[in-house]
Order: sequence, then structure tokens, then C-alpha cells
Amino acid sequence: MPSPSQIRPEPLISSPITRRTVLKAGGTLLLSVFAPMSAMAAQILAVRVWPAEDYTRVTLENDSILKATHFIVKDPERLVVDIEGLELNPTLKGLVAKIQSNDPYIKQVRVGQNRPNVVRLVFDLKEEVTPQLFTLPPAGSYNHRLIFDLYPVHEPDLIAQMIEKGDWSSDPAKPPMAGTHTPPPALPLPDSGKPPVAAVAPPVAPIVPPVPDIRPEQRPEARPLPGQKVVRMITIALDPGHGGEDPGAMGSRGSREKDVVLAIAKRLKTKLELQPNMRVMLTRDADFFVPLGMRVEKARKVQADLFVSIHADAFIQPTARGSSVFVLSEKGATSTAARWLANKENQADLIGGVNVKNHDKQLASVLLDLSTTAQINDSMKLGKAVLREIGGINRLHKGSVEQAGFAVLKAPDIPSILIETAFISNPEEEAKLTDNGYQDQMADAIVTGIKNYFAKNPPLAKSRLT
Repeated sequence: MPSPSQIRPEPLISSPITRRTVLKAGGTLLLSVFAPMSAMAAQILAVRVWPAEDYTRVTLENDSILKATHFIVKDPERLVVDIEGLELNPTLKGLVAKIQSNDPYIKQVRVGQNRPNVVRLVFDLKEEVTPQLFTLPPAGSYNHRLIFDLYPVHEPDLIAQMIEKGDWSSDPAKPPMAGTHTPPPALPLPDSGKPPVAAVAPPVAPIVPPVPDIRPEQRPEARPLPGQKVVRMITIALDPGHGGEDPGAMGSRGSREKDVVLAIAKRLKTKLELQPNMRVMLTRDADFFVPLGMRVEKARKVQADLFVSIHADAFIQPTARGSSVFVLSEKGATSTAARWLANKENQADLIGGVNVKNHDKQLASVLLDLSTTAQINDSMKLGKAVLREIGGINRLHKGSVEQAGFAVLKAPDIPSILIETAFISNPEEEAKLTDNGYQDQMADAIVTGIKNYFAKNPPLAKSRLT
């Protein structure tokens, strides 16, 4: 006869049958065979993995709240997660196949029934990480979610990353890389009466022979030659909206906003970095979610001169169409539609998933309270310059820059705009948004708008990035 430790309990089930007892001779109480089990085990509905250099996120979507504990094991690095109230099912087993070989932090994962009603996940890691585990209530189309965020222990230097990835140079004598397009001619300064000049480049010393471009720290913008003036590099933060758990708006053909705006942002980055003295930081360069406050914080860490958030939203009516540009408002939205759109965009953290316990409330307060009139005025100038150019390639939803309380525009010291490239909920505009030609036109229009803005508003000197 098997010992109690060898007997595998039956799966938990629910039953309306009331617990009954039987009195045996001698007063021993026996449970009836009809006694119900305690509760139904939770069911894993879906598993998703979002690898990125910033962090890797693992999501378990389930039909109820799950309780999990975790600990780190050293030599080699492993993250062990025990999830209570759970029986192993095929969906959860499928997590093993979701781990990609190019994941920056996870080598592989092992899944097993550690003990009755407890499933154990063991993540074999590629390097030391700081894990964050938290749950999210149902939001959008999602049910309950258990989230594992694996952050690198040593936070990357965003400026160093930007320089390392950049294909630009501040040396005006250096020709474009092979295979790139020739930059469009520089725009003349308005009403100057002078020949065209580079819209964003301040005067420089006579051209000197270029330095071999071997490592980022040896590039001219980082280490000028003796007697050579430092060329002012303009840093632009591009923010493709949504990402990862947050798909954004959906088109009738299945197009997702997060994919469309990332494609446009990458085209825009390439075109901007062909301009003299411009470099770009993407708040996300792949399909992962970045909280709204973190998007702003990233832009501030690289001391960005501009912040441009790119979207392609939906409206309750599929007939809505046209492009728009928005800036921050501290006094209220300029229209009902602008207020509705801002409220919808500000819900991104609920859909994408933010660890509320680790949310920097002080940072959130700063972003809310320090957005100044000067920042909004500069943002309006930028918005008008970009809107004017966008109007040349697509119908405008409204002929003027609108204002609303977008959380992502609340950097207190960076001119910031949010561009709605078109309505993905409109079938005709959805087709445009997924068209390579339209994406190129949109990127070209934004580049021209930015150049026009800097022609009238030269960037101020910044000690760290000059």
C-alpha cells in the first residue's frame, strides 16, 4: 500500500454538494466521499514574453489573482518563481518555447509541478538581474495578469548607447555612409536675405581632416581636435507610442498602432540622423512597453532638445480621419475630442502594465507640476511647424495645434509634441499607415517641420552633450 507522500492528490474541483460527516463507532468522524474540494485551481489563459535591452517582461494571463514568491540562486544565476493555486497545463508549458535565443537576459526556462497546487518556474539567466514581480487587474482586453520584469542590475548609459548605435557624425566634411540617401538641401533662415545655411549647425572652425571613426568616444562630436570648435549636436527623443502588452489602437484589417508607429519612428530616425548635427534616441526600438513617465525620463536623461511622440489612434466612429498635432495643456483640452484622446492615451500604463509599488510618485509629481509656460510656448512653435508640413501630405483633422493633458508631454524642460499620423480606425487611413510610401512621406514632413523650427529657434547650449 502506497504511503501518503506517494499519493497524488486529485485536481481541485468545485462542487455544490455540502460537506457531510459520518459517525463511526468509537466517535471517529469520517469525511463523506461526497465532500467537495477547497477551490478550483486557477487556469493560465496565455503566456507572453517581451525581450528588450531595457528589460525582459514575462506575462502570465490567468482567470484569477495568483500569488507568487521568488528568489535568486547564484552560480549560475537563476530566478526561481513559485506560483500557488496552480496546476500545470499545456499553455503554461508553452512558455518554454517562447524564450528566444537572442533574449538579453533569459537563457531558458524550466516549468514543473513543484508540489501539489504549486507550479515552479526556473529562469536560467544570462546575467545578474533585478526582478520585479507584480499582478495587474483586468484591463482592456486582458484578464488578470502576473508579471515578471527582469531588469539588468547595472542600468545602461542611454547616451553611450545612443552614440554606439548612431550612424551620424558631427563632422560636416564627412560624407554620408555608403547606401544612404543624400540629405535634402538645408532650409534658408526665414527673411534673412542670405544664402541657405544648415538650419541647425552653429558656425564652426575651418574644416580639418576627419578623424578615423573607430570607436564612439573617438568621434569628432565626443573629442574635438586641438583648435577645433565643438559642433553643437541636437538630440531628439522619438517616442513610438504603446508597445508590448499595449497594442494601442487596432484597424479593421488587423493593423496595430504599436507596429505602425514604430515603423514610422525608425524611418524618421534614419532621416533625422542624415541631417547635420542631429542624433536620435528612441524610447523603444522594439516591441516592448515603456511606462509613460519612463518615456519622459529617458528623454531627460539624454538632455533631449525635442520630444516627439508618434501615434495612430482610433476614434469611436470609423469615419474620423486626418492628422493632428498636440501639445500639453495645463488649463484643459481645446476640444472634446482632444480631451477624449488624452484620457485614452493616458490609460496606456493600465494596459501596458506598470508596477505601482515601484512607481516614482515624486517623479510623477515633478512631471505634473513643473511643466512651464515657456515649455508649452516652445512646443506650440514646434507643433505649428510640423503641422504645416503634415498638412501637405494628408488631410488635417483640425487646422491648428490642439492642447490636452497628455502625460507623456509633461517634461518640464523639453519642447514636446504628440503627432497623430492618421486614424487607424479609418479603413482608408489604415491602408495609408501600412504603406511604405506614406510612412516615408510622413517622416519627411516631420523632418522638414523640425528643421523649420530650429531655423527660427536655435537650440541652447547644453554642457553635457556639446
